[in-house]
Amino acid sequence: MGSIFGDVAAVIAAILSGDSWTMKEAFGGPGIWVVGLLAVLLGAWLFAKLYQVSPFIEKHLERALMVWSYLLIAGIIFVEVFRRFILNEQAPWSTTLPPYLFLIMTWFGCAYNVRLRTHLAFSEFRSDMPRMAQMLCLWLDAILWIGFCWVVVVTSSRVVANSAANFQIMLGTDDVMQWWFLLTVPISFVMLAARAYQNLSEDIANFRSGEDLISTAVIGGE
Repeated sequence: MGSIFGDVAAVIAAILSGDSWTMKEAFGGPGIWVVGLLAVLLGAWLFAKLYQVSPFIEKHLERALMVWSYLLIAGIIFVEVFRRFILNEQAPWSTTLPPYLFLIMTWFGCAYNVRLRTHLAFSEFRSDMPRMAQMLCLWLDAILWIGFCWVVVVTSSRVVANSAANFQIMLGTDDVMQWWFLLTVPISFVMLAARAYQNLSEDIANFRSGEDLISTAVIGGE
């Protein structure tokens, strides 16, 4: 037990130091799992409170990130294909930046669609279940999502720290660091946990009030 507390303290100290090599070393121990769980739970609660205070952010944050990432990907591909085949020149970063933008679009989009319940929905099957079984399934959804987020936040944080410690630069550039983009993965999964927390809060309120627990999910719906 003392060893775990020591590892947790080392992780927190490494984060506060801001030194990427220290973080890389500290994140390799079991303490990162405890810190990662706390980060997911606290971060999810803070994002949920932010969404509660600002409905505009709650509605548009992930969608704006998705749309702008997609537009940048499409714009880079269109311009660079034209430059390559018509002008015989091409920006060296044009083939390495779009995959990172796709990473942003994918995981922030996943968080938004968790809120819309288009993942792990099974609404046709669950609508025929008893009310208590429906609620248990919704609890299971929340536990699974938060568990997934916990694993991804921990493992991706290790990747981010390793990238920063080794000064990995995005190919085709001179000073754009890879970890700037990789950092969006743990952030997006904390936001995903916040969406799972929001859904569970609504489910508990609906269960207590007698409202329907299962509704049909529509991709891209409101």
